[in-house]
Amino acid sequence: MKRNSRRLWKLAKEECNTQYYDASPKGELIAKEGHYQYNIRDLIRRYGSPLEIVFPHIVEQRVRHLTGLFDAYIKLNDYKGRFFYHYPMKVNQGKEVVLSLVSEGANLETSSANELWIVKRLAEQGKVTPRLRILCNGPKTLKYLNLIDELDRKGVIVTPMIEEAHELDYFRRYKGEVGVRVNLNIKIDSHWDKKFNRFGFQEEELLELGKIRNLGVLSYHISSQIERVEGLTAPIRRAFQLYAKMRTLNPQLDTINIGGGAGVPYEKRRFYTAKAAVGLIVKTFKKMARELNVREPNIICEWGRYVVAPAQMTVFQVLSEKTVTNGHSKKWYTVDGSFITDLPDTWGIHQKWHIVPANNMDSRRLQKVWLAGSTCDSDDKYTAGGGHILLPKLEPGDEQYIAVLDTGAYQDSLANRHCLLSRPVKLIAQNGDVTVVRKRESPEDVGRKFGW
Repeated sequence: MKRNSRRLWKLAKEECNTQYYDASPKGELIAKEGHYQYNIRDLIRRYGSPLEIVFPHIVEQRVRHLTGLFDAYIKLNDYKGRFFYHYPMKVNQGKEVVLSLVSEGANLETSSANELWIVKRLAEQGKVTPRLRILCNGPKTLKYLNLIDELDRKGVIVTPMIEEAHELDYFRRYKGEVGVRVNLNIKIDSHWDKKFNRFGFQEEELLELGKIRNLGVLSYHISSQIERVEGLTAPIRRAFQLYAKMRTLNPQLDTINIGGGAGVPYEKRRFYTAKAAVGLIVKTFKKMARELNVREPNIICEWGRYVVAPAQMTVFQVLSEKTVTNGHSKKWYTVDGSFITDLPDTWGIHQKWHIVPANNMDSRRLQKVWLAGSTCDSDDKYTAGGGHILLPKLEPGDEQYIAVLDTGAYQDSLANRHCLLSRPVKLIAQNGDVTVVRKRESPEDVGRKFGW
């Protein structure tokens, strides 16, 4: 029965990012950390629902795996450049996530003055090494610019990424390394491909700028959740052409930042692996350097979703069921949380999720369902893009819980207070211990945030 549960719910499969999860002999969802394991049903009994559970060991494993792949393929291809991983903090600014990444040698990327303040805080607390490198993207407010200057004076390696003409003028006096962002004239298949991009210089604009003081990095960001591995390599070929031309006046330019974009198999269907993607990326860099007869650049990537999405799950209790009157599913299951407030990508960009039962995984009585949240909003629902979710039938006197996997990217920072719902309790599961880092909010707690 355990083996059937694995297959049905696609657990213990590396290609699905579920190698960290399994089913217990009693049909309950468990998370694994080396010799430790966490029974999700037991955590619900202890802390209630809804729950967010973060597993820092998954963050650590994934960043080690990613950097190990790049280093291995660089050595295999006799590639002369180096690899640097920069975690984009906008994906998840949680302390448990950022500290786990930094402890494994990850560098950081910031998009605002407040994110850079976290870097300052880490430095003041002695939690980072002198080798930590910081990339600063995003619009540069005066507060952001002043903090960049302050950290640079204190010896932190900060590379501001210049995205607009006024930033170029400001950083002419900057003594440290700078980078520039290009808006590549190329489109690829991705879930969130945008017709217009307001960030960075056009390719011809960068060439017209000529020599840029202390230019070390050429950066681009194409999209997020890129669906085919070719979408990761096609922009490299175009950026390399620009890199080769810019080096004639900027010989110190030695790094290409390919940004983010690596996808996560949220729907647990056939998807490219990190191994395949990294291997092709390094080979493409090698081939382009040879064809254009230029120095093999260092490689930076900012794959945030790939690293942190699988490190969190969100758990709800099914409160009730209601017949679907017109649709592909049989029942609405209403849960004790909200997709709008707790998993806003469901509502904002129609994100699909892998949803599994946290108990009754061995049930033979299953039905096709849609899920409804606990706000009064008709958009607070999850219908699997018009498909269905297969879950156990509700039995009298039995409680049913569900776990939404891969919720570690973006959901916390985008969460909101629609209908004044309380945020889920947040747990950190690490080294066999479970710690509450966000308590369940009372009505008084929530009301105070709105002046009551």
